[in-house]
Amino acid sequence: MLKTLGMVEACFRSPAARARACRRLGDQSVLEWVVRRATDCLQLSGVIVVVFESDRRALSHLVPSDVPIYAARQPDLLGCLAAALAEYPAEAAVRIGAACPFVDPLLIDRLVTAAEKHGPADYVGYRSRDGRPAILSPAGVYAEWFRSEALRRAAHRASDPLDREQPTRYLYSHPEKFRIHLLPIPEQIDREDVRLRIDLEEDFDHAVAIVEALGHEVDYHRIANLLHHQPALRSRMAAINRAAAAET
Repeated sequence: MLKTLGMVEACFRSPAARARACRRLGDQSVLEWVVRRATDCLQLSGVIVVVFESDRRALSHLVPSDVPIYAARQPDLLGCLAAALAEYPAEAAVRIGAACPFVDPLLIDRLVTAAEKHGPADYVGYRSRDGRPAILSPAGVYAEWFRSEALRRAAHRASDPLDREQPTRYLYSHPEKFRIHLLPIPEQIDREDVRLRIDLEEDFDHAVAIVEALGHEVDYHRIANLLHHQPALRSRMAAINRAAAAET
């Protein structure tokens, strides 16, 4: 059994989201960027990519040959991750979103180290300045750690459609049932004018601009420094974030 499995969740609900994952960002697809960021982590025992069975053929050529693909038949994302862990047993896992090409390996390794250091925990993530789990923010540099048994319990108990579609929501929403530990976010990136997830066409344009400026050396320090000197880009990111928040 693996100790900590990295799980790149590439289960897309829309053709547009799938198409964005396939687009080229520099010399790689967005999905390959995410996978390679995961394989760069020092604290992960292995990495897999989780896709819907219906997307396997369309996405398999984007996944490096040394990384296994799990094609899930379950209709909801929580069920998909639980089934993947049954196929690839691990004590714990780190969930990494496929819309986050700038997810930071250093921050992922910090999660795993914190989970080991702080004693028994079911969920370890980062905390935004508003107190919410940072995985809900549009920053796009974070992942989240969870104990496999905790996710299996969530998959068995969760019935709310939101809990089924946001696989870790049941964990961090129930501190009375699960042991939750949230780490502070580096303040350079915990800002309302930072948006690094690729959920929209304009997000992709911003990602292209970042890669053109920094190449593949894109840790959160360098991105934060770049954005500090790009007020117009930060302003546009802030406007998109405000619009997205108003819709929720």
